[in-house]
Amino acid sequence: MNQSLLQKIRSYDAPQKLKQANLYPYFRVIESEQDTEVTIDGKTVLMFGSNSYLGLTNHPKLKEAAQQAVLKYGTGCAGSRFLNGTLKIHIELEEALADYLRKEAVLLYSTGFQANLGAIAPLAGRNDYIFIDELVHASIIDGTRLSFGKVVKYRHNDMQSLEQQLRRAEGDGARIIVMDGIFSMEGDIADLPGIVALARRYDATVIVDDAHAIGVIGQEGIGTGDHFGLHDQVDLIVGTFSKSLASLGGFVASSHDMINYLKHNSRALIFSASMTPAAAASALAALDIIRSEPERMENLWQNTYFAMDLLRSAGFELGKTESPILPIYIRDDLKTFQFAHKMAEDGVFVNPVVSPAVRSTDSLIRFSLMATHTFAQIEQAVEIMYRNARALEIFEPIGQVS
Repeated sequence: MNQSLLQKIRSYDAPQKLKQANLYPYFRVIESEQDTEVTIDGKTVLMFGSNSYLGLTNHPKLKEAAQQAVLKYGTGCAGSRFLNGTLKIHIELEEALADYLRKEAVLLYSTGFQANLGAIAPLAGRNDYIFIDELVHASIIDGTRLSFGKVVKYRHNDMQSLEQQLRRAEGDGARIIVMDGIFSMEGDIADLPGIVALARRYDATVIVDDAHAIGVIGQEGIGTGDHFGLHDQVDLIVGTFSKSLASLGGFVASSHDMINYLKHNSRALIFSASMTPAAAASALAALDIIRSEPERMENLWQNTYFAMDLLRSAGFELGKTESPILPIYIRDDLKTFQFAHKMAEDGVFVNPVVSPAVRSTDSLIRFSLMATHTFAQIEQAVEIMYRNARALEIFEPIGQVS
């Protein structure tokens, strides 16, 4: 191996230091099904780190659908959609999603990450511009890196900053604006009305990554566009099955012309194997449940508001979140690791988010709600968080959890 590369690899010791301090929070092994409670090292732990917003990962209809798909189609496709990997169940899922999302057509990808790579990279040429919110998901950033377009960041949800960047773009090339619908760490919602207004003014295409918005906001949970009454103004919706839809895979929803273009120009699609039959079948079953059981989304929001009120009354800082993603700001990397470790010791699974994922002054605990959490589980978790926050002197409490 090249010596400089070997030295770079050997000198990387951040994980080892955390392990030596008994603070390493990653790759925790779950020994049970993914639910509001999980088993880790034989111990029952409250799960507040999951993206299964509607709590569908253990639904019997999804399990049955996956099993039946394996019996009919086998375990994999042994090829890409472009060649031998298109199954009837893929077409059924694309058609069902297009109907649900009120878009002309849908194209499936093997993961949500690939969906962003596959949607963004083929669209921008050397004379084109891609404008991204500074806090977009890593898959959007990597999608822009694979394109030939000029990539420009604008300040988070700052329409004045976006307009300044749009105005500076020279030439007649395409302008593409990409953002998260719900931001995955901060929990706030994109200023889509402002973005759409600027897109009209500067003749720009709008791409919304609704990974954390599908099943969460909008009529029937169809996402950010519908949430603001601007669904028809979103040119491409990118999504994933790994969150509310309780499976694995991703998709792009758009016009027939756009999907036709991506089918024949998206390298992330053409050169990747298809999503498995079981994943497609479980996503299809989850979609049916979302449409037939609207009370799940209602329960999710009841839990979200209940947790927000408890956390804020206890003195925790939640920023501008407007979603079931509740960022509990610690604003210190070491204390964030210490807090997550203490929570794990006390039987609550939460995710620490530190630099470089966020600025060290914005380090946080990502606390996320599911429709299937009970108020009692939320109260228990918040009580434990309050106790550990006081012990670690994370804040001067302004309230008290009763």
